[in-house]
Amino acid sequence: MTTILTITRVAGQGDGVAETPAGPVFVPLTLPGEVVRGEVRDGRLESVEVLEPSSDRVPPLSPHYGDCGGCSLQHWAKGPYLAWKRDQVVTALTRERIETEVEATVAVPAGTRRRLALHARRLSDGRVVLGFKARKSWRLVEVSECPVADPRLVRAFPALANVAAAFLEHPKSAPTLHVTWTLDGLDVDVTGVERRSGGLSADRRTQAVRTAAEADLARLSLAGETLVMARQPRVVFGPATVPLPAGGFLQAVPEAEAAMVSRAVEAVRGAKKVADLFCGAGTFTFPLATVASVVAADASAAGVAALKAGISTARGTKPISAEARDLFRRPLTPFALKGCEAIVFDPPRAGAIEQTAQIAGTKAGVVVGVSCNPVTFARDARVLIDAGFRLERVTPVDQFLWSSHVELVGVFGR
Repeated sequence: MTTILTITRVAGQGDGVAETPAGPVFVPLTLPGEVVRGEVRDGRLESVEVLEPSSDRVPPLSPHYGDCGGCSLQHWAKGPYLAWKRDQVVTALTRERIETEVEATVAVPAGTRRRLALHARRLSDGRVVLGFKARKSWRLVEVSECPVADPRLVRAFPALANVAAAFLEHPKSAPTLHVTWTLDGLDVDVTGVERRSGGLSADRRTQAVRTAAEADLARLSLAGETLVMARQPRVVFGPATVPLPAGGFLQAVPEAEAAMVSRAVEAVRGAKKVADLFCGAGTFTFPLATVASVVAADASAAGVAALKAGISTARGTKPISAEARDLFRRPLTPFALKGCEAIVFDPPRAGAIEQTAQIAGTKAGVVVGVSCNPVTFARDARVLIDAGFRLERVTPVDQFLWSSHVELVGVFGR
């Protein structure tokens, strides 16, 4: 049965919401105030037709918009879109009864994302294609353009499809190419290859190495295991040049990284000793070391090894020490953090409740929380606030353009 609905808001996952007597109905790719028509099934509107578009609706840039699941908000004008991202942070904080200054969302330009996860599939005609998953589906949408990605990544799509072919040996393999642009060219780590049958054969490994050379990849790895490396992929963190570990973490957009790093450095300025927890390969460590000595820790031994290798390239920094340590199972205690006047922590999406509880017991005067999940950030913030900290300000950062994800930097003091 066809129904006409009016969208009242955009929910946290990016879908428009129409309120009905039977409950909320979620409508993808719609905006507040729009009148839409379609069929309601299991709380979602399908076969959607926009009868009255919002004045905030803009033409999408991607030819794959609407089918590709990557950009659910590409149709929204910049101003209200960025305001909505700020509202997601405010809402998460409000749920934990936290009031503070939430600054305007820091925007990032299109065409700047240096990391992509490209899924590979072989079609019935034998052709190998790369793309992203369709909305609410496992179906692959082949992409030839991507307005959020660095153009150097997009230009490499055909060559990367050739590389992917080697990893489609087993019918159950569903390879994903994690592609990163570095100072030394493309770094590609492949996951999703069937291993129970014995993994990639010697012939396919040889094929992968050959196509990597043809594509001029700096490195090709399989789930963190280097298959071939023509050049060590490197990245710059502040004054240091760091060798990126295979499959290692890196912020997706340099401009977003710079916005978060600059706020962290400014917040701890004046401290003599700073802890950098969940440090990775040193994204925050090296910029922090320009103003204070740094004690760094992360569960990734490869990340910490890369950080240590980068120390020799840095000039004009204070002393840095780094430790590979699981901060979920073995969080640093107040005793271990003794002497740290400021603490920076940047955990995964799950947050860092175990480590946050230990931070609450320290004598640090400043804490900076960096997060890609406002909900877990707010939960961890409540622990610090209950221990006597004030959340002085929060800055949302739109690292994942046109998606529902929002990152943030929060500064605590006491």
